[in-house]
Amino acid sequence: MALGFFVLALFLFLGLDSDNGIGSTASAATADGVEVQITYGTVLKLMHERTKFRLHSHEVPYGSGSGQQSVTGFPGVDDSNSYWIVRPVPEASDKQGDTIKSGTIIRLQHMRTRRWMHSHLHASPISGNLEVSCFGGDSESDTGDYWRLLIEGSGKTWKQDQRIRLQHVDTGAYLHSHDRKYSRIAGGQQEVCGVREKRADNVWLAAEGVYLPVTNSK
Repeated sequence: MALGFFVLALFLFLGLDSDNGIGSTASAATADGVEVQITYGTVLKLMHERTKFRLHSHEVPYGSGSGQQSVTGFPGVDDSNSYWIVRPVPEASDKQGDTIKSGTIIRLQHMRTRRWMHSHLHASPISGNLEVSCFGGDSESDTGDYWRLLIEGSGKTWKQDQRIRLQHVDTGAYLHSHDRKYSRIAGGQQEVCGVREKRADNVWLAAEGVYLPVTNSK
């Protein structure tokens, strides 16, 4: 476990910027035939399966709706604002390094700004679906930050190559993206929103990141 903490600390210290070459090379290291499991504490990028854009946030507020920090889809691989830390909900007993089963409620913390991926009943700016934003901080979180992990197929615990959906607990909406892009708040980036329907294009994949060793503490 000490090695995992060291790797993560080094990763965060270097800043995950494309300027230092870390962003494009920090992919999950897989040994032959070994599946990489995603555990609490993992720092990763989530890729929208259909468009290949990465889930992204930055200190740019929405100009409508909640006015909270915007969440978008980013076209490039080498951007440090696309990293998220997988966290348990506060009332859970899960620890860093624990595996995550399908159906578990998790939170995603934006690594750079420390805010939580969040949703609510505000309308998203482009499509009018549910807005997805970033909210709060290390000591400020509520149930609007809770997302249920749903693994597609037969897998029971989250692994890097699995197709997943994230369903917002409060609203029941699925994390979604599409080809429609912003021209002002984040030119060239596409809208991320919540939709009520379970669609073929609200599937995501774990992409680049630092994947911690499994602790097997459960």
